[in-house]
Amino acid sequence: MQSGIMPFELNMLREKDKNTYLHSFRVAKMAKKMGIQLCLNEVERDRLVKGCLFHDIGKLFIPEEIIAKPDILTLLEWEIMKKHPSIGAEWIRSHRSMDTSIIDIIEFHHERWDGQGYPCGLKGTEIPAYARICAIIDAFDSMISERPYHRGLSVEEAKEQLLLHSDTQFDRYYVMEFLDLLHQEAERNSIVSYNDNEVLL
Repeated sequence: MQSGIMPFELNMLREKDKNTYLHSFRVAKMAKKMGIQLCLNEVERDRLVKGCLFHDIGKLFIPEEIIAKPDILTLLEWEIMKKHPSIGAEWIRSHRSMDTSIIDIIEFHHERWDGQGYPCGLKGTEIPAYARICAIIDAFDSMISERPYHRGLSVEEAKEQLLLHSDTQFDRYYVMEFLDLLHQEAERNSIVSYNDNEVLL
């Protein structure tokens, strides 16, 4: 990423699914701001941002007819889609030297606070903290984004959903920190919109 060099996995993702590629950059950019909000040091922020940037990299290995399907997935297709966190984490373990905390984000960002998530059914603080943070940012960006199968929610509607699902899907502590960040962003009239070639790391 530094010096304008794009990891080849992200180039591959851009070619396969531009929406997921752009979503990954938006999540990573907001993660950088969240890291500052949480007073993480530079190394910690770097790991959070990298994990969020690569969180959906496993979708490279999901069939394109599922990734690009314009309507709701069938149960079988959904079971295949749910493999992307494990596949992505294993790919990064095998092909890149990254800190465990980064790989944990990739593998566990779809776990839920109540233990009903995937792939491992982790619960509460069993879920690594950075993965809990990514889950919130990932869900927020997905909710406000337009998709063929659903309209994007307003920011206020998405915030309400985060609150509604605190203590079930999300860690309430990090939800409140994220909502505080959004409030600060709104006061600064900051818009979460980023060029896909912007250097993050």
